[in-house]
Amino acid sequence: MTTKATTGTRNRVERSARLKWVPVAMMRVSPLAQRDLNAARVDKIAANFDVERIGTPTVNERSGHFYVIDGQHRIEAIKEIGWGDQQIQCWTYVGLTEEEEAEMFLVLNDVLTVDGFAKFRIGVHAGRDEEVDIDRIVRAQGLRVSRDAKDGAVSAVGTLRRVYRRSDGGTLGRTLRIIRDAYGDAGLTAPVIDGLGYVCARYNGDLDDAHTVARLSTSMGGVGGLINKANVLRRQMGGTVANSVAAAVVDTINAGKGGKKLPSWWRDAD
Repeated sequence: MTTKATTGTRNRVERSARLKWVPVAMMRVSPLAQRDLNAARVDKIAANFDVERIGTPTVNERSGHFYVIDGQHRIEAIKEIGWGDQQIQCWTYVGLTEEEEAEMFLVLNDVLTVDGFAKFRIGVHAGRDEEVDIDRIVRAQGLRVSRDAKDGAVSAVGTLRRVYRRSDGGTLGRTLRIIRDAYGDAGLTAPVIDGLGYVCARYNGDLDDAHTVARLSTSMGGVGGLINKANVLRRQMGGTVANSVAAAVVDTINAGKGGKKLPSWWRDAD
């Protein structure tokens, strides 16, 4: 959001945002366009408060309030030390939609340390194609992207991206569906999603989903037993955690009577 302006003989690149003194009391936070507030981080900033380190937060003037795009923790620290009645200078946009605020947050934080889950959640709200499609696929399985760790919650967004990118949306959906039916919430972890994603991609038409669910769900120890088996295989064969989980899945499928046997995972392991 920049414009190229010419004034006389001087050329300059101007930001769409303008520096403006903004009352702290009029600032708001959109939960859909911001990461979750880290109270410990706010306390640390407040305890070591230095006005020279406030920097210049970025806000958007919308519906009579100023919604914080960048600088949420600094603003909360200012309130915590009792300066909620003050004004601070901010880069101020005017009239961005909530979706545009989310997109701007991602742009501004592209070089900062923002956890993957927050970026994913805000990316969905910003309407980014990959995040929206992954979210749709997860929901289609009766699951949801969340940190709740219960009721069909999947928090391993980095792994969801990885399976999606190296295969396709259909493979991701199939992977989640098998895990859901075999293990329920307990199986919705990064190693299991990653490993089973490999299995679904490699064996594709040779993999019988119903048989796979039956074998995994009835194997000794459930998902914990699968991870233990993967750890043993990794010590024996080396390789990545995902490859070891994939091998353990294949061994579990092949261990039962009946059903088509799959070729050994290690035959063509990455």
